Amino acid sequence: MSTQPVMNTYSRLSVAFDHGQGCWLFDTDGNKYLDALSGIAVCGLGHAHPAVTTAISEQASQLIHTSNLYTITNQERLAERLTQISGMDNVFFGNSGAEANEAAIKIARKFGHAKGIEKPTIIVMEGSFHGRTMATLSATGNRSAQAGFEPLVGGFVRAPYNDTDAVKNIISNNADVVAILVEPIQGEGGIIIPADDYLNQLREICDANDLLLMLDEVQTGNGRTGTYFAYQQNGILPDVVTTAKGLGNGVPIGACLAHGKAADILTPGSHGSTYGGNPLCCAAALAVVNTITEEKLDQRAAVLGNRIAEGFRTQLGDASYVKEIRNKGLLLAIELTEAGTELAVLSKVKGVLLNVTGGGKVVRMLPPLIMSDTEAELLVNTVSRIIKVYMADE
Repeated sequence: MSTQPVMNTYSRLSVAFDHGQGCWLFDTDGNKYLDALSGIAVCGLGHAHPAVTTAISEQASQLIHTSNLYTITNQERLAERLTQISGMDNVFFGNSGAEANEAAIKIARKFGHAKGIEKPTIIVMEGSFHGRTMATLSATGNRSAQAGFEPLVGGFVRAPYNDTDAVKNIISNNADVVAILVEPIQGEGGIIIPADDYLNQLREICDANDLLLMLDEVQTGNGRTGTYFAYQQNGILPDVVTTAKGLGNGVPIGACLAHGKAADILTPGSHGSTYGGNPLCCAAALAVVNTITEEKLDQRAAVLGNRIAEGFRTQLGDASYVKEIRNKGLLLAIELTEAGTELAVLSKVKGVLLNVTGGGKVVRMLPPLIMSDTEAELLVNTVSRIIKVYMADE
């Protein structure tokens, strides 16, 4: 029997943090760490950002929660800002990316039922990650995450990522398909970046077949890829887009945005959330959204991400053990030819926080959007040195 009060669901590194400032975290022993993970793409404004701190403090002193039985002014203000930025029509607020994706799945199913489809089916992608609730886990293309939780939820059919011919083939053989759910970039899968026109082709396929195009921007949204949402680089509008993570800078909030024929599918009583969009989380998110847009941090992410990637290419590009270095804004990956599962531990020892994904071969970095040039240079130099030493020892 377990003697630990916290369930053993995480393989944690042996460090506990006491406080943070900007791109830096400080542990309980006073050691400092350059945070190149941002709480897994959450703290895009870094730690203890004054705008977020002020917003949370002021709102907490006035009103934290009322419930969605009543009008929530901050929620309406945040929805207005997000729709202005995104070009979408309306927003449903939940508490996480998984909840935002659940809302998207429910929109797709109601859309299908309204068309007379008894068993609506959503095309999802191999290598994807959409969450850990039963529906989003079923949509996820990762068997290791699903193992032990069968039977999975039905209504999903899987296609290879970045393969529109496979998507067309599925649609031609399955009259129950109602939507496509896809990440513009697969984050948990190892920062897998598709062809430049992949989303455009999916948009055309959906238009031709009266399907919903639903984009999971839980990790790519909120300025990380160089625009506020990644799809904005393709000049398209999805029918549904979800986001979370960086939206609250650490305060739990998720959003499911809908457009056009998807915008009026959810009606009173068809979906809801007790905490979703409460005054506190929306105050924090408003501070985040306003800071990103006013300071043009999405544009900063594009420039800085390319600079960091180029630095890694200069130092590691010729190494036989490096398969590829890739980025889209501040989504950064160094893919190795062999597993480097201990690199997260070694980097922590050297004062840098990152993680390893993609089957243990992809060093993933998601630095705060506020990272300075000096901090970026430190990241490149430190991580390059750690990889060189580690791979030489292998």
